[in-house]
Amino acid sequence: MSGASSSDPAVVGAHMFAADRASRGLGMSIAQVGVGTATLTMTVRDDMLNGHDICHGGFITTLADSAFAYACNSRNVLTVAAGLTIDFLAPAHRGDVLTATAAETWRVGRAGVYDIVVSNQNGAKVALVRGRSHSLAGRTVIPEPAKETP
Repeated sequence: MSGASSSDPAVVGAHMFAADRASRGLGMSIAQVGVGTATLTMTVRDDMLNGHDICHGGFITTLADSAFAYACNSRNVLTVAAGLTIDFLAPAHRGDVLTATAAETWRVGRAGVYDIVVSNQNGAKVALVRGRSHSLAGRTVIPEPAKETP
């Protein structure tokens, strides 16, 4: 990537995704990563259905959590989840393409709050999620080059 750097949210997202076995294993893909924002998609598979023949809430939560992770790490500052709440609004079904869009609502110091909307391919909201983040001091997602000593 010409001109790409560790401060580019898309580069940070690609770096994270390369090591993100959970998101890749569930068939997620990154649609967009910007400063404090991220959008991921996932198709509901047969093995994601619960006993009611609808998508298990854990998979919807995982999609939202992944979008949250990419949004809060987009500045190349290593950030983890401090908490997550979810409200399920509607069921998701086999074959639905779910989109989780995360956006930073508030960030001060090492703490942040992110709102995530999960919707289906028709734009119907499936879940609303709020995530709280905590950045780890002095740590980056993409390692910074070692500084030369004079």
